[in-house]
Amino acid sequence: MVRLNRVEQRARNRARVLAAAGEEFAERGFRDAKVDRIAARADLTRGAVYSNFPGKRALYFAVLAEAAEQADREARSEGLTEADAVHTVADALGALARAWTERFPLADFGGPPGLGSVLTHEVLADEPTRRSYTQLNRLGAVLLGLALEALEGPGEPGRRRVRLAETVLTTLVGAAQTAVVAPGLVDPFNVIRACERLAGLDLADSWPLPHLDHAVPAEPADEPWSPPPALDVLRGAEAGLDGDGVVLALGLSRLAAVEDALRSAPAHARVAAVVVTDDPAERMPLARLCAADLGASLRRAFPVHARPRLRLVLDETGEIAAAVGVREAGDAAEAAVRVCSGRVVARASGHGAGHAAATSAARQDVRS
Repeated sequence: MVRLNRVEQRARNRARVLAAAGEEFAERGFRDAKVDRIAARADLTRGAVYSNFPGKRALYFAVLAEAAEQADREARSEGLTEADAVHTVADALGALARAWTERFPLADFGGPPGLGSVLTHEVLADEPTRRSYTQLNRLGAVLLGLALEALEGPGEPGRRRVRLAETVLTTLVGAAQTAVVAPGLVDPFNVIRACERLAGLDLADSWPLPHLDHAVPAEPADEPWSPPPALDVLRGAEAGLDGDGVVLALGLSRLAAVEDALRSAPAHARVAAVVVTDDPAERMPLARLCAADLGASLRRAFPVHARPRLRLVLDETGEIAAAVGVREAGDAAEAAVRVCSGRVVARASGHGAGHAAATSAARQDVRS
């Protein structure tokens, strides 16, 4: 019999806990699931469960994240996408809504709520967790809005579709919650048609936003840049943080600031967001879940040329964020660097850091 080392043993126990928790949550739902039963299913002690996960909610997020990532990997490997048939904003919103409504419970069979990616108020009862979930959805709205703009093609200068994206996500999240609390009430085909009709909605949205006038300019720098390999969770591939472009480190409560960097950076420059949090054990699995759902939804709804260029990295240790300039890897962190030919040529911190570093990138391109 092969003896496992400590790291291997911990990984095996974690996998056993996740498998047992998946069964428990699927059978009983979040409210009625018990850590003691999960430990018994895994043939481990209660302490072994808590040595891997700080609590039931963190474990629930981890189970959902694992399931979403596995489904996403399978879909990518099989080439499952509807985006080839997408030509208009209405097409894209319809495809997005279909991807969402496929997960809705359609009838009430009298059993437990089961395992799904719809997060109820009970799961999000903690205030910091709710704020994180809000910002993860705001990030989704930014990326969806940019994809809608790219699909529309050139329009009025400053035209922005993020408010439309927020409205679409409000519709989908609301429908998902209703489908959970009142199974059978929500007709998915009505939700799809409603989202398609939202394509014509004009919310007088425009760019730039007023706060950018107050961003502190980036400081010139000349330092080596050699970040560790990192995974882009939107694409399931290497993030390429060592390439030329902007690397933005953000706490979970600052995710909407991604838009500043994406809109301000030169069209050819890479933009990467490195996400950190005060509570990686609980909130990073939530971020993984939302990122997997977002990446899958964008692939289902948009052709490649319309998908935003953002690379999204979840930095559980804070190592990459520290290299960017984050002194404390908390939810309010915000710092950015401009990278050129393997060196940091500009640094910025505080609100608007992504915009500052990105516009520094534009000035660098003009000089070169």
